[in-house]
Amino acid sequence: MTTKHLYNKVIGLALVALTFMACSDTWDDHYDKKGEGTIDATLWQAITQDGNLSNFAKVVQACGYDKALNSSQVFTVFAPTNDQFSAQEADELIAGYNAEKGKVIEDDNTVIKEFIQNHIAMYTHSVAPTSNDSLVLMNGKKTMLTANAFGNNQILTNNQHYSNGVLFTIQGKAQYFPTVFEYLRKDADLDSIASFFYNDRFYRKEFVPERSVAGGLENGKTIYLDSVFVQQNDLWDYLWAYTNEEDSTYWQVVPTNQVWKQLIEEYEPYFNYDKNVPFRDSMAYTLPRLAIVNGTTFSRTLNPDTHLTDSALSTSAAERYTYRDSYWGNKNLHYYQFGGKSAENTQKPFSATGIFSDTDDVICSNGLVKKTNDWKINKLNTFYQWIIVEAEESNSIKEVSKAENSITHDMEPTIKNVIRRVMSDNRFNGKVWNNAYVEFQQQKTTVNHSVTFNIRDVLSNIPYDIYVVTAPAFANDSNATEAERIPVKMKCSINFHDQDGVTQTEVLQSSISNNPDVVDYILISDPEKGFTFPTATWGLAESEPQTTLTLETKVSSSELRTKKFDRTMRIDCIMLVPHGISNVNEERFEIAPHGDGDIFQWLKN
Repeated sequence: MTTKHLYNKVIGLALVALTFMACSDTWDDHYDKKGEGTIDATLWQAITQDGNLSNFAKVVQACGYDKALNSSQVFTVFAPTNDQFSAQEADELIAGYNAEKGKVIEDDNTVIKEFIQNHIAMYTHSVAPTSNDSLVLMNGKKTMLTANAFGNNQILTNNQHYSNGVLFTIQGKAQYFPTVFEYLRKDADLDSIASFFYNDRFYRKEFVPERSVAGGLENGKTIYLDSVFVQQNDLWDYLWAYTNEEDSTYWQVVPTNQVWKQLIEEYEPYFNYDKNVPFRDSMAYTLPRLAIVNGTTFSRTLNPDTHLTDSALSTSAAERYTYRDSYWGNKNLHYYQFGGKSAENTQKPFSATGIFSDTDDVICSNGLVKKTNDWKINKLNTFYQWIIVEAEESNSIKEVSKAENSITHDMEPTIKNVIRRVMSDNRFNGKVWNNAYVEFQQQKTTVNHSVTFNIRDVLSNIPYDIYVVTAPAFANDSNATEAERIPVKMKCSINFHDQDGVTQTEVLQSSISNNPDVVDYILISDPEKGFTFPTATWGLAESEPQTTLTLETKVSSSELRTKKFDRTMRIDCIMLVPHGISNVNEERFEIAPHGDGDIFQWLKN
């Protein structure tokens, strides 16, 4: 997904719909202001006339909610008395409100959200001796309402009906439990990640007219009695982690400011785009931070306790094997998943080196924030991925060599791309990647040929081991003749952009040849250093990829005549593997064997 696409996505809600939660309530009940026993006064008048609610009233008025409680809108208010809510507490809340006023959206003001709206519900709600209802407050939080208790607070007086709602008094202020998302900016140790999630590039509030209550027309415009706004954050959809929702449960591993700074310093060079890339500055900011948070959030629905002892599947993972195959080129690449049945004990989530070890756990209304100073999420398990270019895929080949037709003078391909499938009864089935390869057959036998492959999603300033993987003729025909089993000799060149957007070409190998009777993994980059790209293409939607790899046959006429080498290339795939991956236990990714043995074992040898 590109950053540009990410910005354009509209995603899930943060505030639960303000619906009618009490089972006995009807639409008319909510707006019935003059029922039996109703006192002819507003909620605000009732609150100000009760001396034991003076501290609560002072905060309500300072925050401007006295106007709402004195209007025709209908509310249920749960007001803490002065006995358990002191004047000093009220003054501290007012100071907190004023400190944020004008700096954040009004509904995001901490005092509005966590105190005022935490004591008020829309519409009328009453209790009976058998009441046991789940009530949605103005801030979207759910709390239990029984005959005697509002959440964990004892109800002192109840069911006082006024012209615009119902008043309860309670013992002490209601406790506010933040969601995982909300907690990020409540903890000073998490300022860095909070500023990313709350950045206005992604986070905003949107008015939802279809869920608001219309009150008529004024000057041709609809006037709303109750206006419903919802939180929107593009990052929730990108990560498939709606950590704002009260009805879901998540664990999120969160880096402290110290760890965030270290990771940004390490990751920013990996996303260095050339100066001509659209949205370059925006991507340079966003993508290193996405690299940190991708794979940090875990839905408890997908990760019950019985599973977490063995492995943890983040919301960024591909849950199904078929998805992994299309996303990453092989169903056994378990990115954004930690542990697994074949993983060593040291890789399991709760092991000493696991991702859930040494975290400080903070209980939230919808899960846990697991903050840590010891980052154990390995980039090899997340964004630093294998790049597998399957030769047979339609968008893999950029171009093939052409020569002039002596009769028509048209430029025509010198080779023909023929896709070969490996049948289930063939001994190379399961050894050729995706059980398919391309045979580049000669159309003009007097010249050497070339094919150029598109390579997408490379990171900058990270070394890759680059492989050309060839397939044997036996993979298509178990009875392939000796003439069809001749090695090919090739020159390998890599093409990429420099910082100014100018294409550079570097010859990786001037002459390589393959073993024609096996699936051959030919390392064409420096065995000690790998190959490092100066600029990245990770996340770009490229119609003309910046990075390409060209294979060119380098077979002389005499070599062709003596059948020492051939010009027919059988290319399975091009692979870019993070350099040094052989130092990582092969079971981390559970790569299936390829060729005549495990590719990791082949790398080690």
